[in-house]
Amino acid sequence: MMTAARSADSGVAGSGELDRYPYPEAPGGDRPGLNAWEGVEPDMGRVGRRAGGSRGRGLHGQLVQQLGQMIVSGDLGADRPLVPEEIGQRFEVSRTVVRESLRVLEAKGLVSARPNVGTRVRPVSDWNLLDPDIIEWRAFGPHRDDQRRELLELRSTIEPVAARLAAGHGREDVQQRLADMAEIMAHASAQGDSLTFSRADAEFHTLVLQVAGNRMLEHLSGIVSAALHVSGGLATGCERPGDTSVGLHQRIVEALAEGDGGTAEAAMRELLAAPPEPAPAPAADHVVPAPREKN
Repeated sequence: MMTAARSADSGVAGSGELDRYPYPEAPGGDRPGLNAWEGVEPDMGRVGRRAGGSRGRGLHGQLVQQLGQMIVSGDLGADRPLVPEEIGQRFEVSRTVVRESLRVLEAKGLVSARPNVGTRVRPVSDWNLLDPDIIEWRAFGPHRDDQRRELLELRSTIEPVAARLAAGHGREDVQQRLADMAEIMAHASAQGDSLTFSRADAEFHTLVLQVAGNRMLEHLSGIVSAALHVSGGLATGCERPGDTSVGLHQRIVEALAEGDGGTAEAAMRELLAAPPEPAPAPAADHVVPAPREKN
């Protein structure tokens, strides 16, 4: 299983690494010009226009966001070469920003750069689908329903096992935090506050994975957190506030405190059993979250 790739803003290209993305002073005569980007939305033509909604650091993070979103949505397919100078002109950024952005996208498995071939989009089978940035980009693309279903299937596979393993492993402070989250969810459900409910729910499930006593499951907690924080959430029985959902969370808390792994696993499995609802289409002015900064 692939682990999450480095953040878009982490690290600096090493010696000679930028040379992987040829950037001649002028485009070759046989290369497509800026008309190759005619399908790009007008408001995406200049990096920086959406800076207010970007969590990325500067132009580099914003360009990774724009190109990543376009690749994941299919606007940039494998049949279109990514010519660095054309990207620089279209988005009005320097060659250094373009090269660094392509390096990050390559680390995520979205593109590949080869001598005499250039930089091209890789097939979906090569993408690091567990990368939190790709999870969010897919969640706002045309395949968002598939993304939600696949994430729910992944969660339904790993979280019940994590709940069983977490029984008896949790520290007292973590156990109290889980109880606090369940209480917040109960109050939010009674008040009809779905936002507070979903935030507490996300922390609850992340904590369960982190205290399972399994480092690989702990690593996957970031994937689950990304899934639950995607705007609109995964509309399963877990994310829909209600007495049943609240009761199952509380049952998990009690089972973990008593060291009853079987009950904790069964309650988690029931919690995730509801099928996902169709994802709502993203708002026209929605800004896809930019790549996370490395902590």
